[in-house]
Amino acid sequence: MSDDEQRGGEDAPGDMKADVLGGVGRSETLDGNDRKSRSGRRWRIALVSVLAVVLVLVAGTAVGGLWLRNRLSSNIETIGDPFASIAAGDRAPEQESDSPATNILVLGSDSRISAGDPSQWEAGAQRTDAIMIVQISGDREDVSVMSIPRDSWVDVPGYGENKINAAFSLGGPSLSIQTVEQLTGVRIDHFVVADFESFSGITDAIGGVTLNLKNPQTLAGTEFGQGAQVLNGEQALAYARERSSLPGGDFDRVNRQQAWMRAMVGAVRNNGILSSPTKLYSLLTTVTQTLAVDEGFTIGVLQSLAVDLRGLRSTDINFMTVPTSGAGTSADGQSIVLLDAEACAPLFEAFQNDEVEDFLEDNPDAVALLPATVN
Repeated sequence: MSDDEQRGGEDAPGDMKADVLGGVGRSETLDGNDRKSRSGRRWRIALVSVLAVVLVLVAGTAVGGLWLRNRLSSNIETIGDPFASIAAGDRAPEQESDSPATNILVLGSDSRISAGDPSQWEAGAQRTDAIMIVQISGDREDVSVMSIPRDSWVDVPGYGENKINAAFSLGGPSLSIQTVEQLTGVRIDHFVVADFESFSGITDAIGGVTLNLKNPQTLAGTEFGQGAQVLNGEQALAYARERSSLPGGDFDRVNRQQAWMRAMVGAVRNNGILSSPTKLYSLLTTVTQTLAVDEGFTIGVLQSLAVDLRGLRSTDINFMTVPTSGAGTSADGQSIVLLDAEACAPLFEAFQNDEVEDFLEDNPDAVALLPATVN
């Protein structure tokens, strides 16, 4: 099976609409003299996870004029400043650079509205299913996405040791930011909550997604064989939520979430949506209704990032999971994920110093990258 076939047909050369996204995620056929090459395990994607959805949004507003920009902006829920309640002494240090990286904390949740409307948020009622740091390098030549398993056992400021996703339940966006900053030492600039439930509707809107399954499985009552399979929204949601039957538990679940997001971006690019104003507007409307962002992460900021990233190639994007030492059980009987502190330290330092690309080139086996097929 070819590399393109393993990726479920994503980035097929004949289907590229590179200019629509300002050059982001171009076909490999357009990258004949790549600036860098990753030996062995570097996987290639057009865009990545929720940031990809956001950049698609920005691209649409950039070509759609002020009316479309305002219309879509009004769909996005805004979280009031989640950084204001964090004491300056409790923040991770700012990067000492004239051109610092931009770090976005992205949470995937079935309860987006609880973050967007504080009156509906209740302590202990919501936890997040996916946690990741999206870093856009200061020179805008690389994007790195680091997933943190939701059951990672960490110190939650003010609450002691707990699963990292408990931070959102206990203190909302602010405590989530503080917990991640304390763990990684990475200064967070923006915060996004994406609604996984709504991603099911997006998946249907783009005509389904192609996922390359490692094993036969039943999803939402439908049996699927091994290999590339087209899933609708309900099936994809069941695929991303499954955990108990997976041999790797939370680790495999993270891979599934990443694979779903990657497949969504591939479908948007390959199903003719970007070349159809009607389909693109419909998709952007749906996408913007799935996001809640901090008040500083405006359409203008997003559009500026998109312009800065217009020369980004798919080989300039890295997607990884933090190093772990396996699963365990907490003193109170919870099933948890144990982070490998020794292996995490240099990776976190690379994110702190905007040196992830160099770190991965020097340490190609240091982190788990998304495999071509997932359980």
